[in-house]
Amino acid sequence: METQPLCSYFGSCGGCAYQDRPYEAELSMKETDLRKLLCEKLGLAEAVFLPIVPSPEPYGYRSRLDLSFHRRRGGLEMGFNRIGTRRFVSIDSCAIARPEISGFLPTLKRLASERLPENYRYANLVVKTGDDGRVRWGGIGKRSLRLSESEYLWTEIEGKRIFYSLDTFFQANLSILPVVVERLRDLLDLTPETTLLDLYAGVGLFWAVLAREVESVWAVEESESSGHVAEFNRRYHGFSNVVLKAARTEDCLEEILEALEGKRLAAIVDPPRKGLSAAALGKLSEAKALNPLVYISCHPSSLVRDLEGFLKAGWRIETVIPFDFFPKTRHLEVVVRLVPE
Repeated sequence: METQPLCSYFGSCGGCAYQDRPYEAELSMKETDLRKLLCEKLGLAEAVFLPIVPSPEPYGYRSRLDLSFHRRRGGLEMGFNRIGTRRFVSIDSCAIARPEISGFLPTLKRLASERLPENYRYANLVVKTGDDGRVRWGGIGKRSLRLSESEYLWTEIEGKRIFYSLDTFFQANLSILPVVVERLRDLLDLTPETTLLDLYAGVGLFWAVLAREVESVWAVEESESSGHVAEFNRRYHGFSNVVLKAARTEDCLEEILEALEGKRLAAIVDPPRKGLSAAALGKLSEAKALNPLVYISCHPSSLVRDLEGFLKAGWRIETVIPFDFFPKTRHLEVVVRLVPE
């Protein structure tokens, strides 16, 4: 069954794949593909899979767009470089972007045109919004992605505001985050005696909601810009039980585990799209004190590679939950609960 795409650029920009399918059909395809991949590669039983969690908003959900801005023979153009080709697609709206962003794109093009120096041929623009609908953008000039603390964007989950900036990673689908946090809480088996390790913690999306439910949080993040906003989130909420570590997971995990020896530990591991480094995978797969370990992935191929490492090291996959963070695209977020054998 086919349906009419909402976007006039569908089929040319390459960002979306399923605008011509009903949302229920898209979810079924994504769920089937993921189960097939993990069952074939890892030998998982069907019983470990929970149903896919749909996005509350299948359109108009993206709170961030990354755009290319080009000085071309015909003038200045803004849009996307289609993946795998040299084709540039100029746009002035986006059906999967939040309405605040989609409606801002013509203004963004004008503002970027006024700001682009004559000797610049291109720029990479970042535009974001948050729960209050403010739109911020940058990408032309040094430090143009930095925001002051008063300009930070935010989303609210369970009554707690989590702040982020233009130069920090933050999940692009704000509408699905409350159900993700709710499921994480269940998968982590949190108690007041738990010490939570939030590895690749970013600005503190997860620990900012969960910190008051546990004894303490140790949050590890190597990005300096994310670390600054994480410190702001900690101060804003007045957390005295959150320890922030500016480091790579593979460089500080042993030290943290030694400091927490004898504690009841649970961990969130949310690496970049490329997955864990070999060193990080080695350290984490040896850390059997992390029980459970909940791995969050936005790339099934790197997820399979890393899960293979955990299985070989004696871990068991108990639960797999797909989340449709990116409706109308081929992408899928997957949350996996692992426990040591």
